[in-house]
Formats: sequence, C-alpha cells, structure tokens
Amino acid sequence: MPGDVEFYLEEIRRAGSLVLELGCGTGRLLELIAREGFNVVGLDRAPSMLKIARAEVALLPPDVSALIEIVDGDMRAIALNRQFKLAIIPYRAFLHLLTVQDHRAALASIHEHLEDGGRLAFNIFDPDLEMIVERSSDIGDALTRLTECETPETGRKIVVWDSRRYDLERQIVTEYRIFEELNPDGVVVKKTYTLLALRWVYRYEMEHLLELCGFEVEALYGNFMRGPYTPEAEQVWVARKVG
Repeated sequence: MPGDVEFYLEEIRRAGSLVLELGCGTGRLLELIAREGFNVVGLDRAPSMLKIARAEVALLPPDVSALIEIVDGDMRAIALNRQFKLAIIPYRAFLHLLTVQDHRAALASIHEHLEDGGRLAFNIFDPDLEMIVERSSDIGDALTRLTECETPETGRKIVVWDSRRYDLERQIVTEYRIFEELNPDGVVVKKTYTLLALRWVYRYEMEHLLELCGFEVEALYGNFMRGPYTPEAEQVWVARKVG
C-alpha cells in the first residue's frame, strides 16, 4: 500500500530496537527494518510464508541477517521471553482474526510483550458500508475479472478473477480468487484457487478493544502520510501500553 513501509520505518526509528513484527509473512519488511540497523523478530503462523522468509534472510549479508529472528507462532498466544519497544501489524494482518475473542487474546498477548510505555502500530481497512450492502447476498457477488499480469518465470499471462461474500452479522468478508495461467494461444493451462477471510472492525469498536486491553490511543490516521481519519479511509493506529 502506498506509504506503508515508510510509515512503519518512521515508527521504528522513533522507538529504536527491539521490534516485533506480527504477521511478517514472507519477510519483506523484516529486511528493510534490519537494513536500518534495528533488531527485529518476525512472527507468523503460516509455515509456507515462513519458509520463504527464512530463505530470503539466508541470502542477506551476515550483518543484516544477524539482526533478524523469525518465529513460528500465533499473535493470540505469543510465547517470547522478552519485551519490545514496538510491535507492528502491517498489511491488515490483524483482520485475519475472525472473532472478538481472537482480537482480545491477541491484544492481551501483545500487551504482555511490550515494555511499559511501548507502542503498537497497525493498519486495517475501514469498511465501505454502501459497497458491502450492495454486494451482499446469500451466495456472494458475481465472479468478476479483477486484473491480469505476467509471470516473471514464463512470461505467461495470469488472469485474476474475484468474488466476495459478506457476512453482515459476523462482519466477515470471504474473498474467493481464481488465477488462470494462459499459454500464448490464450488457452488456460493452469488454475489456482485461493480463499481469504477477513473480519472488518469499525473505528470505535477498535478504539474500545484497545482501551479494554490496556492501551491508550495516541493517533488514528486516515492514511500512511498521517492525514486525518475519514470514514472509508484506511485506519492507521498508534497506541501505547498503559495498563
């Protein structure tokens, strides 16, 4: 997302080492943090993602890779025998938690792993209620052609199809995607199917969750340039441990 990397690096420079990245995925941000000279621990629960991250870290210069630690774990039950000055949850990873119980467990676990006065920075999308209502039905919305690109390995065209189903009661959007790989004649030679479920969180719902779990909101921005929050913008939060 435009500006996200620089926003998180600014927060890290403000806090200094040691940094905890939750939902680190393939490690794109871990490398950038370490190249700034900060120690960082990346945690994720997806073995396939962590395998890629570890392989990428192994290719880095020794003085950079030495600053990175990768941990297989769940943000709802972090088990690290240390505390951090800053925890970050980029890429809307907090929304992979699908219940309020999951939210509270994660925030409590993060709270436990922050130093007194330590900060939590993260971003989530702000729900577009008009669009959600328009696209809601028992069977989901129609399959639409989302985008297309080329694979760097073969140069073949990839066409991406997308359909979403919104559960208004549980605040969960389930996204179904089909990736079609085409040969030079335009014939589909491979299909890949993915499913992603996210639970959207309203602005004051998030604020109350933070306060219940021992955080004080320092800032809510509407974008990564620290502009003011407006409905249906990004929710970019910075909160401080107080309890």
